Amino acid sequence: MIEINANIIPKTKGAYIVGGSVRDLLLELSPNDYDIAVLGNPEQFAKNIASKISGRIVRMGKPGSASGGIIRVVSGDKIFDISSINDASIEEDLNKRDFTINAIAYSLSSGRIIDPLGGIQDLADKKIRMASKRAFINDPIRMIRAYRICACLDLKIDPHTLSAIKRDAKLIKNSAGERIRTELFKILRSYKAYYYLAQMADTGLLREIFPELDALKGCMQNRYHSYDVFEHTMKAFSCLEKILNDYSEYIPEIYSQNIKQLNKNKGYLLKFAILLHDIGKPAARSIDSQGNIHFYGHGKKGADIASKISKRLKLSTNERYYVDFIVRNHIRPLFLFISHQKKILTKKGMTRFFIKCGDNSPALLLHTIADIQGKGNKPVCVQRTGREDVRPVCVQRTGRDAAFIEFAKAMLLRFFSDFMPRKIKPPLITGYDLINEFGLTPSPLFKKILKIVQEERLSSTINTRQEAIRLAKKILTNL
Repeated sequence: MIEINANIIPKTKGAYIVGGSVRDLLLELSPNDYDIAVLGNPEQFAKNIASKISGRIVRMGKPGSASGGIIRVVSGDKIFDISSINDASIEEDLNKRDFTINAIAYSLSSGRIIDPLGGIQDLADKKIRMASKRAFINDPIRMIRAYRICACLDLKIDPHTLSAIKRDAKLIKNSAGERIRTELFKILRSYKAYYYLAQMADTGLLREIFPELDALKGCMQNRYHSYDVFEHTMKAFSCLEKILNDYSEYIPEIYSQNIKQLNKNKGYLLKFAILLHDIGKPAARSIDSQGNIHFYGHGKKGADIASKISKRLKLSTNERYYVDFIVRNHIRPLFLFISHQKKILTKKGMTRFFIKCGDNSPALLLHTIADIQGKGNKPVCVQRTGREDVRPVCVQRTGRDAAFIEFAKAMLLRFFSDFMPRKIKPPLITGYDLINEFGLTPSPLFKKILKIVQEERLSSTINTRQEAIRLAKKILTNL
């Protein structure tokens, strides 16, 4: 039973709540966004809602665009999108929608539920079914949306709809990059993104979204890997998601809030980055005279390719920077570990790593742990009875890989317990001290001296203002 507050949404003849709003209400969820279809001019209806909730009216899109006929009313966290019904009846309108569970309407005047395609039964059966044979031809973005709705509501795609996705997957290239990004990122924000990305790979949809991934298939790696680059990428993705869903093994409870914030704010981007982290390997692959396979410089090549993908999908500047940083530097923790194994890694070396990576240090370390876990062991025997049985395969490796994971865990602890508490403290000296103590005038030398002093302080080599002054004097003497 659906109950609508008439003090917010007026009972109006010829006006209907439609789409995901009705679906969520039937699931006893509280939508913040309401889609309302109106027979006739939606403007007066929008004004009625705006007056009741003191909302502001925004006209969406350009005339003639997909959203050009939508009038949005915004009040706090509530959004009401009002559009006109261009067909003779609400039933005709519903038949043109994406999925049956979104092709349900609620009459605001009578309180009657209108369900011409059996969406309520599909909702009970927890399945996604396309509303018509042309659903994906009319709007290819609906193919990704099918997986997004499944990820958010724990549904399954029915076989005929799945076949249609396989048939129409190539059409996704006709969709705007920002629309693809919006649906994809909603999948990545879910806790079962791997499960649905694996299905998207099976239908060919993932390849059509990221044609660059195709070169990863069959790109064999060195003796330390059990899989080609594509299978490794998918396994690493599943391992990262497992870590982000439960990081208790890697992060002490006292610092768990920091990772919760990471997961909330950038977890989806970290998943996006690991999907692209080895995308430069095919271009960087080489074989030496002994038959050993190498991927020299694949981080840089991968970052350049990932940058083009990020621009194609219209990521924001900050999102593009984050993805570029992770892909470009994902090997860096391994170089640090090699120095550790050779017993040449100093505290200053670790501090430089943290300074270079900054707040991205934990994300980069967790990413590399998942990367290592995704290498697999030989021999690997995986028995599957269908994609429904797919579960993340995260093998706790022995030897060098296990040693790296312990090293990364120690680095995470050092970052939170030692580096960050020192970083947030006020600097030991500033440019004013350089002026007052040494008679210097502002110049690039300021930045150089203060950088060295800060590095020594973060490495615990110096701890007081007096020590910082002495170090600055020493730097000036040696110039």
